[in-house]
Amino acid sequence: MNELALNPKTPANRTNAAATKSGVLKQNALIIGISLAVMWGLEIIDAIAGQAMNGWGIRPREITGLLGVPLAPVLHADFGHLAANTIPFAVLAFFTLLRGVKTFAMVTIFTTVVGGILVWLMGSSGSHIGASGLIFGYFGYLIAVAVFERSLKSILLGVLVGLLYGGMLFGVLPGKPGVSWEGHLFGALAGGGFAFLMHRRNGQAPKKA
Repeated sequence: MNELALNPKTPANRTNAAATKSGVLKQNALIIGISLAVMWGLEIIDAIAGQAMNGWGIRPREITGLLGVPLAPVLHADFGHLAANTIPFAVLAFFTLLRGVKTFAMVTIFTTVVGGILVWLMGSSGSHIGASGLIFGYFGYLIAVAVFERSLKSILLGVLVGLLYGGMLFGVLPGKPGVSWEGHLFGALAGGGFAFLMHRRNGQAPKKA
């Protein structure tokens, strides 16, 4: 009994660790699956309704447009728009979930609210919708964590994210008409800002000589 408790390399403990990791992966997959199911379900309903929900996004500087802050990430212009966001969302959400479900939830909420309000304050006219703001938020968060934390795990993950999706950075610049580059920009800033705030909160106070 004592040997099992003290030796993490025993077969029983390795089995328990493997089971725990398997359970975490299943939990993360379930969270991502439910999120995508909501997005695809709403897009099916929207298609049946003649894209009537497209106007429910963030409409800058309109009071009713603030309702789009929580709604925008799960609404899309059409199936092509949603399909283009599905894989990046799944991959970057999965990487963020590796930091823990609580952290994932906090990054998601912070990016949605702060990024969304910034779009409402400074975005161009129109209805801003799509999960790309969240995608850029996860991207910004993971890169910023690598910069601030500087652990081997965070750096390797940041490098992987950069290699896979570094080209996304061009999406924060004004360019293609009809694309909310403001949503991309403020999403990335919100995600990176959250990483910075957590770094400051968890950082050690300077030692006195």
